[in-house]
Amino acid sequence: MIKDKNIFIKNIYYMLSYAFTTLNQGGYDEIATEEFENIHNLFAAILSKGIGRQLKQGLYREYLNRKEDIAVVRGKIDMPGTIQNKLARKRMLTCEYDELSENNLLNQILKTTVMLLLRHARVDAEYKNELKKEMLFFSNVDTVDPSSVRWTDIRFRRNNSTYRMLISLCQLILEGMLLTTDSGEYKLATFIDGQHMNRLYEKFILEYYIKECPQVTATASQIRWALDDGVGTMLPVMQSDIMLTKDNRVLIIDAKYYAHTTQTQYDVHTIHSGNLYQIFTYVKNKDAEFGDNPHTVSGMLLYAATDEAIQPDSSYQMTGNKISVRTLDLNRDFSEIAEQLNAIVEEHFVTIPAT
Repeated sequence: MIKDKNIFIKNIYYMLSYAFTTLNQGGYDEIATEEFENIHNLFAAILSKGIGRQLKQGLYREYLNRKEDIAVVRGKIDMPGTIQNKLARKRMLTCEYDELSENNLLNQILKTTVMLLLRHARVDAEYKNELKKEMLFFSNVDTVDPSSVRWTDIRFRRNNSTYRMLISLCQLILEGMLLTTDSGEYKLATFIDGQHMNRLYEKFILEYYIKECPQVTATASQIRWALDDGVGTMLPVMQSDIMLTKDNRVLIIDAKYYAHTTQTQYDVHTIHSGNLYQIFTYVKNKDAEFGDNPHTVSGMLLYAATDEAIQPDSSYQMTGNKISVRTLDLNRDFSEIAEQLNAIVEEHFVTIPAT
């Protein structure tokens, strides 16, 4: 199987499947069995399948405000515009009205993403042909400047919730794979950038534990600062990537997707200092929450493995807490990835009977 950024393409699909649970539902089964030569074909296949399902349900439409000159009253008359028409001897009324339209931001994002994929040389003809057929239903939908989309402002409601996964995937493509040429045009880069892969990596691990390891509670919880006087003005939020909890045992996991799993100085490899300071701070503040009650709080830096010769695999006892540094090899069969993740739970939460 051909690899993209040292990850099997199939495994990126599995990561997406956990991150966006819609892919685990019916209709995407065929994609899971396909062999993809590159990530662009994978994204094109998922979008094609998802848009096809959406077309069967009908494109989302919302009321948009219109203003135009017409011969008969529609909606509300705009007096300044109507007076201007009168002065210009035009027998027209300027009216404002709301029109139910599919030319809204959600559909514009879908069309913009598809048009970029259609122009990309690495997307195979079979996926392009399917996407072209679907775009016939988007003839009344405009494209949008990807850099102008305010993703955090997008809200999903009952009548457009089926768009959630598709829009999230479009965001991954447009933000993570988009480059601007010297002429100001947009094109797709070869790979998703590290920042967006890191977000996908974090979400995949969290959702995997939520679905596959019910014996622990998996959350992305915030950690309170252990303050003597309770005053925390201007302190940053401590937001964990993954927190696994069972009874009085806690494991805080910080997921890291880097090009290099260690930092190097004078040919000496060490753990990224900022990462270690962060996980240590998380663990010690979480540990303080329990007070004198019996408990165990541990931390782990879980790096996505690279093809470097040196990969961190160590555990340290730091003032009563275990801090581990491990790597997760995403370049293996997915069953082996699952074994690696399950082994972490077993190590920290399965009680070994006393002998």
